[in-house]
Amino acid sequence: MNCLIIEDEKIAAERLSGLIKKYDQSIEIIEIIQSVKNAVQWLNTRQAPDLIFMDIQLADGLSFEIFEQTIVKTPVIFTTAYDEYALKAFKVNSIDYLLKPIAQDELNNAIKKFKENHEPKDIPAQVFDSILHSLTKKYKNKFVIKVGEHIKVFAIDDVQCFYSMEKYTFLKNNAGRDYALSYSLDQLEDLLDPARFFRINRRFIVAFTAISDIISYSNSRLKVKLNSNDADDLIVSREKVQDFKKWLEN
Repeated sequence: MNCLIIEDEKIAAERLSGLIKKYDQSIEIIEIIQSVKNAVQWLNTRQAPDLIFMDIQLADGLSFEIFEQTIVKTPVIFTTAYDEYALKAFKVNSIDYLLKPIAQDELNNAIKKFKENHEPKDIPAQVFDSILHSLTKKYKNKFVIKVGEHIKVFAIDDVQCFYSMEKYTFLKNNAGRDYALSYSLDQLEDLLDPARFFRINRRFIVAFTAISDIISYSNSRLKVKLNSNDADDLIVSREKVQDFKKWLEN
């Protein structure tokens, strides 16, 4: 396994290299790059590494500019002193977001996560069948709702979230208006594309495109902000946090 480090602080790069080697001496650090410009040039002319460790604030800009200037297919572990870029990091191909100073156990867990998700594995037949089923399954792309004497049709792209309240289920559209549905949240989970919607707790299913912010919350939970929804109970339950993060990465 080899990795590339993109980091403009020499001391930070040396410390990160030491942590990586302490985890596994066999990991090859093929190069340390200090700028957006040099990273783009390197990625355009060299064979892609297995893993990239990437600082966010580099000598000539933010590392997110790298993704705008070249195709980065390699998984990335972000390393930064700032927590404000977490959402943006999850929307590119990041597998973890480590805050400086990086602890050895946090780095170990990040590399383990990379290995679990990206190293080749034999797929059991039943899992393959499940994947095939999900690829061929057709999910709902619109909802037809009766509102008084009128019939309204909502395309799935116009949905921010679904939620339950007092035994009723509602659809909230991008304009922030609510409409009652005849489905339960359990039924909706089976009807919605799991790549686009995630059930963050027993009351809410949210759309990926509607998420405007994600905030660390008490008891290792996350708080979600939607574009037109200021509800205080959009909390990712603790048992769903890891799956939620994986969902953001995919």
